[in-house]
Parts: sequence; structure tokens; C-alpha cells
Amino acid sequence: MEISVETIKTLREKTSAGIMACKSALEQTDGDIEKAASILKEQGVALAAKKALRTTNQGLIKSYIHNGNRIGALVEINCETDFVARTPDFQQLAHDIAMQVAAMAPTYVDVSDIPQEDNIVTEKDCLMQQPFIKDPTKTVQDMVEETVGKIGENVRVRRFYRISLGE
Repeated sequence: MEISVETIKTLREKTSAGIMACKSALEQTDGDIEKAASILKEQGVALAAKKALRTTNQGLIKSYIHNGNRIGALVEINCETDFVARTPDFQQLAHDIAMQVAAMAPTYVDVSDIPQEDNIVTEKDCLMQQPFIKDPTKTVQDMVEETVGKIGENVRVRRFYRISLGE
């Protein structure tokens, strides 16, 4: 089956995957955009898992101050190279996670950070397991994995601080 350029473009806009990856996924699914998007998502998760052990010693610190200047957040997000830290995709992820921290007030970055003696509700208190505020069908972890698939490097949220007046 011949895949049209428009179909590839539509899938690329939906998933931000590379052109050849989109074409390959569409060929596997006989042009079904939804099935192809699902394949690309699975490939992105697999790619993120492969890259998870790579060292992340570059990155950036992003701040977010909510309207009214009463709540703020600082987030340190790491990647493998300083080149990737300057890309729009990485910077947007950093901004979105800083906004998530300000809005949802998590206590820990991930489940592995919880001390054994604490009885914590994972979804509420762990940033990576929280529903993403811009798309509640995904978690923050899903958003990080999607970014790893786009930029091709390991990404890790290292730490965050949230400040609110009166707390």
C-alpha cells in the first residue's frame, strides 16, 4: 500500500515522531493513523526504557511563578547533553513540569524516593505518577517518555521545590 505524504504529515503532527518512523508505522498498519500512533507510542516507551540507564549530568533549572505571584516552583531536569537542554521540546517539558509542581504540590519525584515508613498515596504525592495537568489521560512519566522518544536522550526529573505564600 502506498502511504501518502499527507497521511505521514498528519501522523507526524500527532506524535512528533520522525518521518521514516511514521512511514514505517503506517505501512505496518495499512495506513491506519490511530494504530500507527499506538505503535509509535510503544516504540517511544521502549526507547525510553533502553536509555534510562544513561548518565544525565546536563540539563536546566526551570522556574514557574503562577499568576498572582503567590505560588512558585523550581525544577531541575537533567538530560545527557547541553545541546538537548536548549531544544524547544526539552524546555517545554521543563516548563510543563514546573507548572505541574506548582499546581499539584507533589511531595516526592518518584515512588522510589518514598521512605519505607511513609504510607503515601502514590498518584497524589509522587510527581511522576500524577495525571498530567494539560492532559489527564497521561501521567507526568508518560510525558517524560514521549520527550525521550522525540529527543533521543535520557531525561530525568532530579528534584523540585514548591513555594507558596502562607505555607
